[in-house]
Amino acid sequence: MKSLVVPPAAVRDDNSIQMLSGWIAEQGMHCTLNIGFFDGQGHKETEAWGIFLADVVRHIANAWSEERGVDAADSVASILQSLNDELDTPTSDVIGGFHPGHS
Repeated sequence: MKSLVVPPAAVRDDNSIQMLSGWIAEQGMHCTLNIGFFDGQGHKETEAWGIFLADVVRHIANAWSEERGVDAADSVASILQSLNDELDTPTSDVIGGFHPGHS
């Protein structure tokens, strides 16, 4: 099992909260989602997730730029193309269910 490090800011901030964790396991994607958090903060849940995921895309593009020198804007465009392609024509079915709760 290969876990990522917790970001230093999350360690420093007593009010930090994990929103998303994604794993590839048993030949598929498995994730935990903090669904309902944004709604509980007075935001429209789906719109807030869109903003959150856009930030994730930008972080991926920036990391790839730092790591490999690839233009971040090109990476964002490529990620968005792949995302839209996958949403339009999924390469696999989404299986499983949502289990609310925290550890």
